[in-house]
Amino acid sequence: MWLEPVATSYIESRKIVPDLDASKLHLTVHGKNIPAAHTLEVTVVEGDQPRATWTFANDVNKPVQVPFADATHWSPESPYLYGLRIAVKQAGTQLDEVESYCAMRKISIGKDERGVTRILLNGKPYFQVGPLDQGFWPDGLYTAPTDEALKYDIEMTKTLGFNMCRKHVKVEPERWYYWCDKLGLLVWQDMPSGDRGVAPGKGEITRTSASAKQYELELQRMIDGRHNHPCIVMWVVFNEGWGQFDTVRITDWTKQYDPSRLANCASGWNDMKAGDVHDIHVYPGPGSPKPEPNRAAVLGEFGGLGLATEGHMWTSKNWGYRGTKNKDDLTRKYEQLLRGVYKLKDKPGLSAAVYTQTTDVETEANGLLTYDRAVAKMHAERVAAANRGNFSGVPEVIEVVPTSREKGQPWRYKLDEPPADWFKPDFDDATWKEGKGGFGTKGTPGAVVRTEWKTANIWLRRDFTLPEGKLAKPHLIVHHDEDVEIYLNGVLAARAEGFLTDYEEMPISPEALATLKLGKNHLAVHCKQTTGGQYVDVGIGDVK
Repeated sequence: MWLEPVATSYIESRKIVPDLDASKLHLTVHGKNIPAAHTLEVTVVEGDQPRATWTFANDVNKPVQVPFADATHWSPESPYLYGLRIAVKQAGTQLDEVESYCAMRKISIGKDERGVTRILLNGKPYFQVGPLDQGFWPDGLYTAPTDEALKYDIEMTKTLGFNMCRKHVKVEPERWYYWCDKLGLLVWQDMPSGDRGVAPGKGEITRTSASAKQYELELQRMIDGRHNHPCIVMWVVFNEGWGQFDTVRITDWTKQYDPSRLANCASGWNDMKAGDVHDIHVYPGPGSPKPEPNRAAVLGEFGGLGLATEGHMWTSKNWGYRGTKNKDDLTRKYEQLLRGVYKLKDKPGLSAAVYTQTTDVETEANGLLTYDRAVAKMHAERVAAANRGNFSGVPEVIEVVPTSREKGQPWRYKLDEPPADWFKPDFDDATWKEGKGGFGTKGTPGAVVRTEWKTANIWLRRDFTLPEGKLAKPHLIVHHDEDVEIYLNGVLAARAEGFLTDYEEMPISPEALATLKLGKNHLAVHCKQTTGGQYVDVGIGDVK
């Protein structure tokens, strides 16, 4: 907060709208007590030198067009800012002057060379990858300790190879957006939402007239207050049904009020087919909706990989959408997620992905950084490479014996204890039931249940044919909740306790690996469950 003395006649504010198509800058200067006979003088500064100066007569409080031919375009790779000097004069006497800056950039929706609807930056398809950024601090909650701290978060976001972030249901101080402008980071700006929420797929709430009026007033003030920052490329009107009401009307108003940016009607949960993007949330994901003729497909939240960091936790309790063991494991799982993201970029045509999240927040241990910003929890170079779509050094797991993740695979199963030799390849399982994987209860995290299993134990058997060609590094691909033991051709291949919330690779014991052969092989699985959700599915993958 500060006090600033001004003259009787002074410049109050300015509104800056770049127009790349017309090679112009639309500039509106608002002033107080400006004489009728005055001139508005606008100087564009390039580096330390004036680029050009234009004089407009009697044009305070009215839009003027500042020519901008052959402009350098702003982007995260080249965040070029032009200086602006704006002066109001009367009969040669300067009444007031302010300094500002601007950038020439355009955000829009359009088609790529294949006809897929994409988000375009400066007229070209531009794939956006960034973190969900809540902007919390352990010592100040919503208030950063210093300007350097604000800058550091953005510098680390860039170091990790991101080109965008989604500012989550919080409006930051002007300096945060200044550093995004200066350092080059696209911003999706959420509108903070009060009132009641609504569950996924359940539509909208009806607000009181007072609540609706206050929301719309604050939405307008947010857009007005942060309008001049070129980093902001999208307004997110609602998040996950929080206070969501009159979605189509509010989104249409947002687009009309600020046609220079994209509008996202609802990030996750309750899409109302309005705005410029269809935004879904998938944890851990990734996932993508299909691009539409006039709306791009975006993944507004995914990931949330958790790792507690001793000495840097807010409380003894912590959680993430999927747990990891250490820095190496966290980085490897992140690379796998991003490989999936880039596959979705190609098909069906994903335009952006937002990973949860920049930092740990209190009990949330799914940050790229710890809550105190003291520890980067992943290997920075590998994360940056993955964010840019470079997986040259990342092993890929190819399913050679498919799991039931995408398509249910046939198994024979039994729910009461079988004879001791149940896992042998030549065991007679003709009386066992038949069902398609995976087996479990609906609602178990990450589960794709096709055959219900509610008892304490399940035994599974399945024959498979190994395709021709040498396998580089075979692994089991397993999703289990809880304890599991797996046999390959009658030999114990792996055993694990506890549970997973998604499919993961598991090493095969050397003894079992030696039994793998071309042609017919056999898998046998026992899973034991004690509490909570339950699920089991197994396949074999080759790590290349």
